[in-house]
Amino acid sequence: MSGLTVAFAGLTHLGIVSAAAAAEHCDRVIGYDADAGRVADLAAGRLPIEEPGLADLVAKGGNRLTWTSDVGALRSADLVYVSIDVPTDAKGVSDLRSVEAIVERVMPALSEDAVLIVLCQVPPGFTRRIPRPAATRYYQVETLIFGRAVERARQPERFIVGAADPSRPLPSSYHRFLSSFGCPILPMRYESAELAKTAINIFLAAQVTATNTLAELCEVTGADWNEIVPSLRLDARIGRYAYLAPGLGLSGGNIERDIVTLTRIAAERGTDGGLLEAFAANADYRKDWVLRALHHKVMDKSPNPVVALWGLAYKIGTHSTRNAPSVALLSALPTVRFRACDPVAELPSGGFPNLERFDDPIETVRGAAALVVLTPWPEYRDANPGAIARAMAGRVILDPFRHLDHAALVRSGLRPSALGVSQ
Repeated sequence: MSGLTVAFAGLTHLGIVSAAAAAEHCDRVIGYDADAGRVADLAAGRLPIEEPGLADLVAKGGNRLTWTSDVGALRSADLVYVSIDVPTDAKGVSDLRSVEAIVERVMPALSEDAVLIVLCQVPPGFTRRIPRPAATRYYQVETLIFGRAVERARQPERFIVGAADPSRPLPSSYHRFLSSFGCPILPMRYESAELAKTAINIFLAAQVTATNTLAELCEVTGADWNEIVPSLRLDARIGRYAYLAPGLGLSGGNIERDIVTLTRIAAERGTDGGLLEAFAANADYRKDWVLRALHHKVMDKSPNPVVALWGLAYKIGTHSTRNAPSVALLSALPTVRFRACDPVAELPSGGFPNLERFDDPIETVRGAAALVVLTPWPEYRDANPGAIARAMAGRVILDPFRHLDHAALVRSGLRPSALGVSQ
């Protein structure tokens, strides 16, 4: 897009992926962060995050993509996105201080006509309070998904834009940039846009909670959830894109953060937040599926087993272990010896002295009473069942996502278990 400069202030996951995707549409993209070390790594091609396709997308940006720790470089930008990831505490409560700090830092550096756009996930009312003229102040919903962020950034389904007056046209530079992606643009008031992202996650939480509840009923009644799923996908009211894969609660933090945020708002405003509290309670319960299964199948018979873990990341395609089932399991069983492997994820150094890391999946299961597949990385699918059986001391395989070939495991004398099927 000739003559347009777009900047992203805050180079965490959101800012890096968004900047790389924008470089496909603009002559110049500036990635700004006050952390000079992070900027130097990005300039040298060292990415601080794991995301499929991101390295290639950054390389494709070439000279159109500039990384800097000089806030003054933002003076030349037509559009400036505030794009820092919002941290949350252990209870899922958002800490907006980093967002507020970066807004305060960049605003004096902007030209008078530059459009400031908050891309971070913030509660209703945040953008309206920013002391900048309404004609150059907007909010935009981010819809990136860990492990699919590049795809989502390059091919968005729609843009949800919050404005002081949604009936007025967007600034021409902003409209040109969004239009270049070829998807619908949905303008609305600030508060509606800020709440829209949360609303999306709440509907996803409803699907996940319903799926997990019904899958567990299958486990205790002799039904098989995988046999039921096709009937739901063919129902137009539910559909083929519904979240119907059973899981271990709500990992990653984003949906949990939104549940916490809306529960707090409901309490403050005197509305009913019982549904949200039920989602949170179910998520906590589901995270303990592996723990309950280990106690029932292994630890009641052997109090000090060795347990092998395939996967530490909360999902494939990311290095993040934020709210991951692996962390919950390791924390709940501090006296159990764990052997683990993961192709990209790392846990805090010294945080789990009962954990030993390995690179090879088969070596990881050697001598183990049980194998737990917590992250369904592709490389685990091809592991030889016979080799697994020969290396393990026990026979128990907890494969909640049914990632492995369970029929082949059974033929090798192993006893696999999965979510949604009678154990």
